[in-house]
Amino acid sequence: MKNILAPSILSADFKVLGEQVKTCAENGAEYLHFDVMDGMFVSNISFGIPVLASIKDAADIVMDVHLMIEEPIRYVEAFHKAGADILNVHYEACEDVQATLDAIHKCGMKAGLTIKPATPVEVLKPYLDQAELFLIMSVEPGKGGQSFIPESLDKIKELRGLLNEKGLTADVEVDGGIHLGNAKEVLESGANVLVAGSAVFKDNIAENVKGFMEILNENE
Repeated sequence: MKNILAPSILSADFKVLGEQVKTCAENGAEYLHFDVMDGMFVSNISFGIPVLASIKDAADIVMDVHLMIEEPIRYVEAFHKAGADILNVHYEACEDVQATLDAIHKCGMKAGLTIKPATPVEVLKPYLDQAELFLIMSVEPGKGGQSFIPESLDKIKELRGLLNEKGLTADVEVDGGIHLGNAKEVLESGANVLVAGSAVFKDNIAENVKGFMEILNENE
């Protein structure tokens, strides 16, 4: 299974966002993680549809959009039109999870289903064959710079085990507190898509991405 880096632009410098996205792509990142917060599902507010539309052509990179918003089904079509390739929604934020996943697929996007640290993996069982990606939050959603929750490794292993039992090859993405020092352990637990914010965008972006790509490639 291919290992993928998804830099999170929550940590980017928006004055030069397009340039930074291009640098990530040129050095091996295949996804760009785009966190949307509504101030309701999580306490913070980030950015939304206009920003996505403005950067979708900055580089040849997959727009991995993570909706931390209540009832995301309301905005599925709008995010598709803005340029989302993968639309991640929270299990906890959807009144009807299946209807939301169906709406994403109807628009031609890949669907992602996300759970918070306190949510057990077992809630994903009915949807294992209904999404192309499952996202394990390894910090509390809503703000950057938090430390990785070690118990997340067990959840990653459990999820990958459930997928393997069914012969499914969905991506397992992990978001929160990922850095060069723990990336290998997260991959070994069964993840194959790593979201990293400050670990990519702090200091030398090109060198940071290359460091992650070395680990990702060595552990495929």
